[in-house]
Amino acid sequence: MAKGRKNGLYSGISEELSALMRTGWADTEQHDLQPDEQAPHAALRRAALSARFPGERLVIPSGNLKVRSNDDTYPFRPHSAYVHMTGDRARDGALVLEPRPDGGHDAYCFQLPRDSRDNDEFWTGPTAELWMGRRRSLAESERVLGLPCRDVRTAARDLAAAAGVPTRIVRGVDPALEAAVSTDEELDAALEEALSDLRLVKDDWEIGELRKAVDSTVRGFTDAVGELSRAVASSERWIEGTFLRRARLEGNAVGYGTICAAGDHATIMHWTDNDGPVRPGELLLFDAGVETHTLYTADVTRTLPISGTFTPVQRKVYDAVYEAQEAGFDAVKPGAAYRDFHDAAQRHLAVRLVEWGFIEGPAERAFELGLQRRFTMAGTGHMLGLDVHDCAQARHEEYVGGVLEPGMVLTVEPGLYFQPDDLTVPEEWRGIGVRIEDDLLVTEDGHENLSAGLPRPAGDVEAWMARFAG
Repeated sequence: MAKGRKNGLYSGISEELSALMRTGWADTEQHDLQPDEQAPHAALRRAALSARFPGERLVIPSGNLKVRSNDDTYPFRPHSAYVHMTGDRARDGALVLEPRPDGGHDAYCFQLPRDSRDNDEFWTGPTAELWMGRRRSLAESERVLGLPCRDVRTAARDLAAAAGVPTRIVRGVDPALEAAVSTDEELDAALEEALSDLRLVKDDWEIGELRKAVDSTVRGFTDAVGELSRAVASSERWIEGTFLRRARLEGNAVGYGTICAAGDHATIMHWTDNDGPVRPGELLLFDAGVETHTLYTADVTRTLPISGTFTPVQRKVYDAVYEAQEAGFDAVKPGAAYRDFHDAAQRHLAVRLVEWGFIEGPAERAFELGLQRRFTMAGTGHMLGLDVHDCAQARHEEYVGGVLEPGMVLTVEPGLYFQPDDLTVPEEWRGIGVRIEDDLLVTEDGHENLSAGLPRPAGDVEAWMARFAG
């Protein structure tokens, strides 16, 4: 019997109640389930991973629930590598690639099965379905994933029993499975690198999911602009909540903490408190992305004049960032060095900052010394996919030191941020932060701006706001 709460209102379970709870339940096994549409793509990804590690067992856990407070937990999101290799979004699972003598692998999944109705676990246990919701049976999971599935409650024992098989595991995800296997930290890191490498180029199915994420995000931005006047009467959180409604309606959630940064909050790169006032005459830097039900996320930023029209100084900053983004766009094409778009945008901003007298020129020297970084702060973009900063563990030579290929999806997001206490710039510039961010797909002959449904030039932004702003 499961251990009860320390201060629960019931001291125990009578035999009569236990017997009552175990009877009268319908058979709900689903026999007509079809394979998930992602299943064949996940199989190809597993084959590519298998080819990199012949003769070794690979363990990729999904992760477990984390306690937030007492018996409450944080919302669960499985590890991205597990999702990519299985298409599954279940907790307490793990993908195992078991080596074969021919150098290939047999893949199977550990899953948490349905609770038995022959004991009290289904309504009193730590994973009780009457509390947490119905799970798939192992047979159902096999049909959906196209993989053999085993009971995860024996996983640690099963893996430990085969201690002689060379094994790698994704660390920091499932402590119990990690403790059950003997691995090498450096070899495990190489597995994580490979899993990130394999996400650099998206397949057609993934690109379709990213299109869905971006399209929902465009609608979420339009929703937010439509309620901007209510944010003025409330706070940045009105914008955050408005976007979240769209994200939950059309997707799983937001793909990262939404940034609704009005006034000088726009100069804080990762402002997510979103509790400040929204004042006419200032700017709103709005950075948000919808995450699909399959966990692919968009990442888009627009900087909006709260009154509907940019002031002359605001527009000067905005136009400089827009021109820098255009320069970055021009560098996104197959065969180009990954960092070309970053360098192009940063060079343009260095030129403007020298022209304005905020850094010492000449502009090329300022760029080489990185002087523009006082006002640009961050890099100009990153890979995008299952994670908002996707492929973060990929090898340097494959990512930042690599070249662009068709199927890669990345953000281009230059910005200028003039801190409210920066005495090196005129007072009317202080507290202005501008970022413009779009999601680009590298194509065979250049790129496609997936988020082109949102306006970028200052005049187009003003016209869009005049049409939709409430």
